[in-house]
Amino acid sequence: MTSISLDPADRALLRLLQQDATRNAGDLGRELGMSQPATWRRIKRLQEGGVVTGRSLRFDLEKLGFGVSVFLGVKLATKGRVSLEDFERAVSAIPEVQTVEHVLGLYDYRLRVVARDLSDFERVLRRRIMTLPGVGDVEANVLLSEERRPGPI
Repeated sequence: MTSISLDPADRALLRLLQQDATRNAGDLGRELGMSQPATWRRIKRLQEGGVVTGRSLRFDLEKLGFGVSVFLGVKLATKGRVSLEDFERAVSAIPEVQTVEHVLGLYDYRLRVVARDLSDFERVLRRRIMTLPGVGDVEANVLLSEERRPGPI
């Protein structure tokens, strides 16, 4: 995997896109002191180089009725009997599971689960997650607050 060379203008552009990926090249260029075509070419180069891989929206889950987010550490009970792919496919089919991360450490997977409230989370945990093939130990951490950090660019 090769990395693409980024100059200060590329990094400034990425920071602006990270804040709001819906802005057009003309608007971004004005803020950066570049023309619309030059900004568009930079965006295109960053996309073709694999630095920008898509655009997404963030939703306010609480306003959508999902007031509880829980991080689950899941340790598979019998790695030899259940394939990782089978577990990943099964857990990914649960709509309340927002992310599935295969990790190193005490647990095999880290899941982010959303629910309407704690009793709804308990239902998802008991009826959907704990019944998946190969699930062993599970540890839950309820999210109290979250601060989004843009990351190093």
